[in-house]
Amino acid sequence: MSERKIQLKGRVFITFDIEARTGLHIGGSDAGVEIGGVDKTVIRDKLTNRPYIPGSSLKGKMRSLLEKYKGLKQNQRIGQGYIHSCGAEYKGEELKTKGRKEYEDCDVCQVFGVPGERDFSTPTRLVVRDTFLSEESAKKLEDAQTDLPYTEVKTEVSIDRVTSAANPRQMERVPAGAVFEKAEMVFSLYEGEGCSAQKDLERLGVLLEAMQLVEDDYIGGLGSRGSGKVAFTNIQVFFRKDPSQPSQPLNPQPFQNLAEFAAAFDGLKKQIAL
Repeated sequence: MSERKIQLKGRVFITFDIEARTGLHIGGSDAGVEIGGVDKTVIRDKLTNRPYIPGSSLKGKMRSLLEKYKGLKQNQRIGQGYIHSCGAEYKGEELKTKGRKEYEDCDVCQVFGVPGERDFSTPTRLVVRDTFLSEESAKKLEDAQTDLPYTEVKTEVSIDRVTSAANPRQMERVPAGAVFEKAEMVFSLYEGEGCSAQKDLERLGVLLEAMQLVEDDYIGGLGSRGSGKVAFTNIQVFFRKDPSQPSQPLNPQPFQNLAEFAAAFDGLKKQIAL
């Protein structure tokens, strides 16, 4: 069997802040359910006890919304639900032919990845880091003396449709206005078997689409009941071709919002020399 050769040609770094425009609930372990009688707690950093946004939550939401936006078939079971993953429903020769062809044409699976045991898979292009509460927001929340450290407790009530009995539940949320700073997405550009750095560069647009979809939707839980609206701010883009050299900024000043980023996007791509 011939060896596959794939070369990393460079990495694009997108950094930004995430502002909670409404209360934010990203669930943690329910082991903390006794604290204040809260039914649904938020995930916290074990060292600081501050809420944070896991990279997996943001990346998963981006992928989920893109799959819906592009109408991709939901063909791989994950837990109680389904996701799209090229080749999931094929075996044997069909996996090698139909699965491979679908993967080659699928921006979502190229960017977000498929299981490595599929022989046509290439490296996942996108890494999304965990994002932590800014020091300024942490100080404001400490001074505000919130219901729980850095969070509020929101009571929701479900009503029995027959007896009209109320069933209150308490949900923990990070209050609106909190900022999670220095979020980072790393997008790798590869050349080699099954890879094209130029095509990867064009796929950067998938990230812009995904960010807009998230802003229009929500992250975390309770979104249909008002929680989880966020805005991406203070956006900066860097490129590094040589790992021995520092990354180079592509925009001299941060973009204050996603609209500014979108307007400059094509110009930013043209600055990336492969």
